[in-house]
Amino acid sequence: MTIKFNKPFFASSLLLLLTEVGIAAFLSEGFIRHTFGDFLVVILIYCFLRSFIQTKPIYIAIVVFIIAFVIEFLQLFNLLDYLNLRHNEMATIILGSTFEVSDLIAYTLGILTILLIDKRTSSS
Repeated sequence: MTIKFNKPFFASSLLLLLTEVGIAAFLSEGFIRHTFGDFLVVILIYCFLRSFIQTKPIYIAIVVFIIAFVIEFLQLFNLLDYLNLRHNEMATIILGSTFEVSDLIAYTLGILTILLIDKRTSSS
């Protein structure tokens, strides 16, 4: 593992961040807000990490996958209540507020998608 700046991944992470902010700002419900946003967030984190860390893509994918699942399962145990952040809008957006199995599926599909894209674009 080495630290090396990767412009395409950084640009992708910025574009995905803007997309996520747009979703959070303009949509309050529905498939795009609740499911597609979760699909995109793991891709965003993956791209951000790949912007700076040069290693096998599967290692980054596993780290992102674990982070996403840990945060989702912490929602099951009401993490926001334990941290007294239930009414903090930013904490609720970042950490989420309710456990959903569909989120786990979205995270999994997001990781598989970005691994496939990364593999196809890296081997070209």
